Amino acid sequence: MPDEAVMRQALDAAIRGVRGANPLVGAILVSAAGEVLSTGHHRGAGTFHAERDALESFAREHPAGADLGSATLYSTLEPCRHQGRQPACTRLIIDAGVGRVVHGASDPSSNGGGADVLRRAGVDVVSGVLAQQCEALNHRWVAAAVQARPFVTAHLAQTLDGRIAAPDGTSQWITSKASRDHTHMVRSRTDAILVGTNTVAVDDPRLTARTPTGELTLRQPLRVVMGMTPVRPAQKLTQGLPEGDGWLHLRTRDPLAALQELAQTTHGGYPIKHVLVEGGQSVLSAFFAADLVDEVFAYHAPLLLGAGRSSVGDIGVRTLSEAPRFALDPADSGPVQIMDPDVCVHLQPKGDTCSPES
Repeated sequence: MPDEAVMRQALDAAIRGVRGANPLVGAILVSAAGEVLSTGHHRGAGTFHAERDALESFAREHPAGADLGSATLYSTLEPCRHQGRQPACTRLIIDAGVGRVVHGASDPSSNGGGADVLRRAGVDVVSGVLAQQCEALNHRWVAAAVQARPFVTAHLAQTLDGRIAAPDGTSQWITSKASRDHTHMVRSRTDAILVGTNTVAVDDPRLTARTPTGELTLRQPLRVVMGMTPVRPAQKLTQGLPEGDGWLHLRTRDPLAALQELAQTTHGGYPIKHVLVEGGQSVLSAFFAADLVDEVFAYHAPLLLGAGRSSVGDIGVRTLSEAPRFALDPADSGPVQIMDPDVCVHLQPKGDTCSPES
């Protein structure tokens, strides 16, 4: 098959993954005769990279081993040369004896340079196949990498008319248990959850990740408060294990400054690379206004309030042409999910394309 045709299959595989600390990546291992030997994709931080996923899948089908010297490994992103939670993909490719590698986008992060490592090891490398589509797949992850900040997911749980609280301040619960369970699943795969000091004072949240049965997940994100108001010692998020694993007060109203400080922070032995911003209104507005939101999960409950606090306030838009625009995101189970009886819309800031078919 032509390289472009296989790379399109790799893009289709990549979109099965989840956004966050690491980019979406798909990989296809193909024989010299054009037979697809295995497919892989990255499933999130701490899991196999797409290249390793494809190689491991092939190895399971061929336990006695096989000569891959004439095979080609396609990857939507340049294979990494960095040893982190997972071994460097370049080392795995070399050790597997793969003779040819074709990749789409180059890696703009500090993990880049894998193509040169492979070439020096004698692997035939072709770069830039469907580069535009592969780059567009992760355009916001690239933006975060260039700015040396964590990837940011925004959480909106609101009524049909965009309210997060009634005029009397009541807000629990606007969305359904199914939506809240999904939120906890997203929390469990992030490195930190960020809210404002007003949310802490009014709602006194725990900011923990829990299973649908209410148990704490094994891995808990860092609980982060942003703002100038002091946090009272009795607030629930200040409590230690087992309720939560650490918390941090960022005394700033500048979202970029907050993210840059988090980028220098470790939690559980690893750097903060993915932040979930849950609000409230002032904090969310600041992140949207600064174009620092890379992904949105918007949970819409089938009720109207007509008044009360809105999820997002003034972000500096004075005319329609200034409004930031978002695109449906096909990653992570698709752009629209029904969550009994809510609707969850998955979005990302509009780029050249958000879909491998574009």
